[in-house]
Formats: sequence, C-alpha cells, structure tokens
Amino acid sequence: MRFKIITCLRYTAAGFVVSVFMFPILWFGLTAIKPRWAIFNKDQVVWFDFAPTLDSFSTVWFGPAVFQIRDSMLSSIFVATGSTFLALVIAVPAGFGLSRLCFRGRRWVLAGALAQRFLPPIAIIIPLFLIFHHYGLRDTHAGVILAHAVINSPLAVLLMKSFFDDIPGEIDSMGIIDGATRFQVFWHLLLPTVRGGVAATAVLCFIFSWTEFLLSLFLTSSIRTMPVRIALFDAGSQVNLIAATGMSAIIPGFLFILLVQRYLVRGLTMGALKY
Repeated sequence: MRFKIITCLRYTAAGFVVSVFMFPILWFGLTAIKPRWAIFNKDQVVWFDFAPTLDSFSTVWFGPAVFQIRDSMLSSIFVATGSTFLALVIAVPAGFGLSRLCFRGRRWVLAGALAQRFLPPIAIIIPLFLIFHHYGLRDTHAGVILAHAVINSPLAVLLMKSFFDDIPGEIDSMGIIDGATRFQVFWHLLLPTVRGGVAATAVLCFIFSWTEFLLSLFLTSSIRTMPVRIALFDAGSQVNLIAATGMSAIIPGFLFILLVQRYLVRGLTMGALKY
C-alpha cells in the first residue's frame, strides 16, 4: 500500500512538473491560432471560446515581405545544421584522442575545454566581431556557422570523451592484436558503438545553434536567424505573429530529434563528464 502511495505521488509530481513546462507552449500555440480580438480582449482571458484561425501563420509565411520568416527559417536550418556538423567533425576525433591517447598536457586540454564553458558569449562578442569583420566573415552564413561551432565544440568534446571512456579498453587491444590500426579501431569498432553519444551530442549542438541569439544578432545584419527575427516583431501589437513564428520555429528541432531518437535515449544515458 505504501509503495502504491509513493508511486502515485511520484507520478503526480512528475505530471505537475511537465505541466508547468508545457503550459507556455500550450499558451503559445493557442495564441498563434487566436483571432486578434481574443488576444487583446481586455475584459477576460479567452481560453478556448474562439474560432481557430490560421491567419497569423499565413501572414508570417505568405504575407508581406516585412513579416515573412521563410528566409530566416532557411538561414537557421543552414546555420544549425552546418555548425552541428562542424562541431561533430572536431569533437568526435578529439574525444577519441583524449580518451584513448596519453600525451603531455592532456589534463590541461580538458581543463581548458571545461573552463571555456564558464565564459559567457557576451564577454567575447566585441573581439569576435572585430576578428570576423577583419576576415570578411561578418554577415555571412559561414561566419555564424563558425562562431556557433566554436562555442559548441568544447562541450561536444567533453561529451564525446565521456562516451568513449565508457567503452572498455579491451576492445582496442583486440583490434590492434588482429592487425588493425588506431584509425581502423576508431572507425570500425568504437565509432559504431558510440552512435547514441554522437546523436545526443548532435541534438545539444543543434538546439544551442537553433536558439542562439546574441552571436547571430551581432555578427549579422542582413542574415536573420529565427531568434533574431522573432525579436524584430513588435511585442505590443504583433503578439499573434510572434506566437506563429515561435510555433513554426519549434518544428525543425522536433523533426531533427525524431530523426535521431533511435540513438538518442541510449546516448543520453551513456557516460558522465569526467577526466
């Protein structure tokens, strides 16, 4: 009986926490399909007593150019995908090397990667702006991709190292005894084993890049990613357009997670950050 009560309380608490986090998304979704009178009703809060409309979505996708988000959506997809790919290209072999190879300064490299996560982007935005402007990377997709990849890489390296640490060293030894090189051990034995870890790292990198605001704002002027595009709406009179844009921005990230969900759960339960 006591066990049933504890289980019931646990599920009740979990449901409450989920409801707290899901309520803003529910309200955002309702606002996106409300007519303007329901949004700006001063007499009462309109919950479900309205006729749903897709006018807000029609405006941000097919309306006047000043409201359209299609270019911003394409830019965000391109930047998030490119920065995630670049971060993984750096992090996967780096994580393997830090996990399997012993060299002088290894602990300092790990400590430096961890310390970088303590540095807020606002602290480096001015020198980063000047560097990118000097090399012609400002206001380019390549520049934003590079900036996001640089910010993502340290955490991705630490995650991949922890995933490789979970694989027993005997696997490496067996491969080398059979005549495999270090690269063959990495490519054919270890990398397939950490597919879940790669998927989890990719999701984290993609979400960061997709939601990143500060770097995208300062490093671009004509290229507007989705967070920057949402900030350009008037929060006083265009709440419905903000809600429609926000709901549209959720879809690519949701689809990306669906694509890698086969490996994601296993990846999220692998390893721990340690060195």
